[in-house]
Amino acid sequence: MNPEQFREQLLQQGIALSDEQMVQFDAYFKMLVEWNEKMNLTAITDRDEVYLKHFYDSISAAFYVDFKEIGTVCDVGAGAGFPSIPIKICFPHLDVTIVDSLQKRITFLDALAAELGLDRVHFHHARAEEFGQNKAFRGTFDLVTARAVARMSVLTELCLPLAKKNGFFLAMKGMQAEQELKVGAKAIATLGGKVKDHFAFSLPVEDSERNLYLIEKVKETPNKYPRKAGTPNKQPIE
Repeated sequence: MNPEQFREQLLQQGIALSDEQMVQFDAYFKMLVEWNEKMNLTAITDRDEVYLKHFYDSISAAFYVDFKEIGTVCDVGAGAGFPSIPIKICFPHLDVTIVDSLQKRITFLDALAAELGLDRVHFHHARAEEFGQNKAFRGTFDLVTARAVARMSVLTELCLPLAKKNGFFLAMKGMQAEQELKVGAKAIATLGGKVKDHFAFSLPVEDSERNLYLIEKVKETPNKYPRKAGTPNKQPIE
């Protein structure tokens, strides 16, 4: 998917990118490749693949969730900025908070935000478990998202505590998501969530399967969650 096809595909989904936004995506791609030579940010560096598998794939969340109605977003384990930075470029009004456990990735994202001229973007070097217990952030976000970071039972414990009551956790998954959801059902209920919607679609060009799960936070998460760093992964709620 070249940049022109990327723009056209998004337009078909009702997302019209300005020339300035296209310049931002071009700068993002160039910085990603340049910094990737110094640190491991992504295995995907071919331009057309970055536009498809990183940029378009990230923005696909906006085909099903109305980001115009959302104010604050928290992206857990964003890595090189996916999905939150492409979404932020498309919806500049968003106030975005990114949490990642590796300082070098935060350094890249900080430089990226400055290069792209993004405002209302905040970066935190922290383990998600610790961040979810921080009273300044816990239960404050309209939408919390994560893209293929961990299995659903683990991901729910890392993300749902950060969403405000009646807010949402959006899990972006590839294949075999249905089985993950069955195993993660106990965690979702325990942490105060309820599955509101499931959207299944295929990524264009390569026709690979994608699944989005929108989980509404219907009640407050018990104070003991998330548990200490490493515990959700070693002892998932299943």
